[in-house]
Amino acid sequence: MSDVTPTRAAALELKDERRAMRDGYVFLDEKCLLLAGEILRELARHATLSRALLAAHAAAAASLQAAIGRHGLEGLDVYPTADQSTAALALTPRSVMGVRLQDAGWQATARPPPPAVHPSPEAEACRHAFVAIIAAAAPLAAVAGNLERLSLEYQRSVRRARALQDVLLPELDRTLWEVETRLAELEQEDAISMRPRD
Repeated sequence: MSDVTPTRAAALELKDERRAMRDGYVFLDEKCLLLAGEILRELARHATLSRALLAAHAAAAASLQAAIGRHGLEGLDVYPTADQSTAALALTPRSVMGVRLQDAGWQATARPPPPAVHPSPEAEACRHAFVAIIAAAAPLAAVAGNLERLSLEYQRSVRRARALQDVLLPELDRTLWEVETRLAELEQEDAISMRPRD
């Protein structure tokens, strides 16, 4: 038996609380659906960006092999690299159901690299291929972070929705039933006591 005093006001208050909890459950259920949809979109982006990164990696490996074949490992080791000092990671924030997400892109420098002593198209292709790996990895990393944050929020929302549906709402329904039952008993007692006695 609950410790709520059986009054009409208590019953009305419990009904209002139950309505608010059901609204909260509906909101959380819809939030879970929206988060799941966003997770699916981010997973599709992740698959696309992963393929792009793997292709960039394969191209970089092939160009590295060609550059080593042309210059040797020691010659390629001293070949000037692209100046990335002015390159930046551009982040674009956004939000889905209160979850902070971001898109990222790599903005490479427009400054030309220092001249090489023995320039070659193979070494230049190798340099560009490895910059392309960085450019492909940046948005993939942002999507991976988005998926992690979305997953955590989805799990949290599912736990809250289950707690409402499986614990709080049944407890509240049971308390409301007890209060209404006790009120009905009190009304019957009052009606019996009000009967005229012969």
